[in-house]
Amino acid sequence: LGAALFERFGRLDVLVGNAGLLGTLGPVAHGDPQVWEQVMAVNFTANWRLVRSMDPLLKMSEAGRAVFVTSTVGASPRAYWGVYAVSKAALETLVAIYAQEVAKTAIRVNLLNPGATRTRMRAEAFPGEDPMTLKTPDALSEDFVRLADPACDLNGELITAGEPVPQAG
Repeated sequence: LGAALFERFGRLDVLVGNAGLLGTLGPVAHGDPQVWEQVMAVNFTANWRLVRSMDPLLKMSEAGRAVFVTSTVGASPRAYWGVYAVSKAALETLVAIYAQEVAKTAIRVNLLNPGATRTRMRAEAFPGEDPMTLKTPDALSEDFVRLADPACDLNGELITAGEPVPQAG
């Protein structure tokens, strides 16, 4: 993907890491190793591979921006959320490290926690919840646009959707 983007555009202005799998909710000790590996591959390793491949292209941009989607359980572990929570905690650490490493460049790297959103993953995790009480994914557009804006100088932040974006210091 990186080579194709370089050949076609010569740079990458915005990277959004949003793919995710929930896996199976249940006790960590009962986890299926195949499910564990699949969730870690999608939620963590794929994002590391994106960073690895896209970093040179982001550096070619005048203001490369990377936004990775996380979850509350990444920073606040919750019983029975096992591999999903671990994968998001790993992602948050990866993004924090990458943000520090690019701090003296034009790249800015942040995390976005969308909160409760009307998605298939949310319905799978909370089957009894009324989805009509949740915001739709398109309600997150403004948050993504703010973090992708070349004028955004936040770096290494975890932003919760819908909340005021902190001022960079």
